[in-house]
Amino acid sequence: MTAIELVRGDLTRESVDAIVNAANSSLLGGGGVDGAIHRRGGPAILEDCRRLRAAHLGKGLPTGQAVATTAGELDARWVVHTVGPVFSATEDRSGLLASCYRESLRVAGELGARTVAFPAISTGVYGWPMDDGARIAVETVAADTTVEEVRFVLFDERAYEAFAAQLR
Repeated sequence: MTAIELVRGDLTRESVDAIVNAANSSLLGGGGVDGAIHRRGGPAILEDCRRLRAAHLGKGLPTGQAVATTAGELDARWVVHTVGPVFSATEDRSGLLASCYRESLRVAGELGARTVAFPAISTGVYGWPMDDGARIAVETVAADTTVEEVRFVLFDERAYEAFAAQLR
């Protein structure tokens, strides 16, 4: 059974086997978590992302899928990049959000990762309601058995409380 831990803090400061990046489909960096991971991890992450784009992800990484790169200068072995869905009030995209967590854990497990740190995927600029995002994240991760520990690293108190409520 996967142990689930909550941490309030900076994802890029975590010491784990794999850090999950809430990436954009280009894999070439951006704002929020994605930008912070690329900045702190250094150019090796971007170089790996460019190789992936050139090799088989010419159109970018599809929403709900995941790929891994080096972690560069982060205190991790790998970064697992996943593209979360933009929230829609008129279309149920919860399966895509669950897929981000499931596919990230699958990729991390295939690499041999035992500890994985996640942000709250899609709950920032992609507009997913925090309470629902936390529910989907915790339910999906709790059903996984490929890694020993999942750490949700949450930037603010509101996110931390939403995830804590799901674990109670």
